[in-house]
Amino acid sequence: MIENKLVSVEARFRELEGFLSDPKIISNNETYMKYSREHSSLAPVMQKYTELKRLNNDLKNLDELKNSSDQEIKLIAASEYEELISKKGKLETELKFMMLPPDPNDGKDIIVEIRAGTGGDEAALFAGDLLRMYTRYAEKKGWKTEVMDSHSTGLGGYKEVIFNVSGKDVWKHFKFERGIHRVQRVPETEASGRIHTSAVTVAVMPEAEDVDIDVRTEDLRIDTYKASGAGGQHVNKTESAIRITHIPTNVVVACQDERSQMKNKAKAMRMLRAKLLEKKQTDQEQATSKDRKSQVGSGDRSEKIRTYNFPQNRITDHRIDLSIYRLAEMLEGEIGEMVDKLIAHDQEERLARTIG
Repeated sequence: MIENKLVSVEARFRELEGFLSDPKIISNNETYMKYSREHSSLAPVMQKYTELKRLNNDLKNLDELKNSSDQEIKLIAASEYEELISKKGKLETELKFMMLPPDPNDGKDIIVEIRAGTGGDEAALFAGDLLRMYTRYAEKKGWKTEVMDSHSTGLGGYKEVIFNVSGKDVWKHFKFERGIHRVQRVPETEASGRIHTSAVTVAVMPEAEDVDIDVRTEDLRIDTYKASGAGGQHVNKTESAIRITHIPTNVVVACQDERSQMKNKAKAMRMLRAKLLEKKQTDQEQATSKDRKSQVGSGDRSEKIRTYNFPQNRITDHRIDLSIYRLAEMLEGEIGEMVDKLIAHDQEERLARTIG
């Protein structure tokens, strides 16, 4: 079964190679980039497939040698044959995972939105903790981050903070962060030492390209106002802050972090496109996928996905029932182990559904 799929993949790969050398396609940048991305995504599969074909050829030769009249050659061939059979099994498993249907958002940069929920100032402080965790994780991966809008409360807290992450595979590593993050700890202001439970909501949205979302100027209402800082004080005497409402969907975005109205508008439009793409994809998924809620990457913002327990130095991801007792390190950006396990679990579930 997998061999038939690989033959089809190879045919498409060769077809793409032809497209990428066609002068007509080369002259059309948008089409060329589309085919180039698809070609790049198939290249690792083709590398493994080439290795698999070589293994199959070696197995065929060894199968003949196993029937040799020379006992020494026969034993050596039998031993090598079993070794290659084991290697072939592992290679085929790798290829099955690699050939899972791609996520349509793979390759896109992302916009992350962190909002303080229940818990007042403590929730706002934890929103700041998550911002630091994500930006340091991104830094370790060699990705770039940029704050697009924020509403701080002082002392490192945020009612809301929105930032962009750009780099290779950012969606793949961030998409499982969507949902409610719960924190359990003793606030510094709590004299009695009681543990408080607070919550923060995280949304992760792929950045939309022009081909993903068509936003018409006549569908927008754009308002300007004076930017304000923590506590409500005005930090800008001019009306540089921007609020954009997409009238058909009533999606609203705002940006005030830049002093320039033009820069705030550009950032707000990026945020609006991302929100509209997320809404479009969510509507499509809900219409076509009955088991969406059971998937690790469903991205339901009302789903409690993780608990950060400070007294026990523990982070627990409830979707895969995984606890790691290195909370302080993970809040400094060392979340790779948990992210990798979430990715692996999702791939196994998708493979099981594909086979089933």
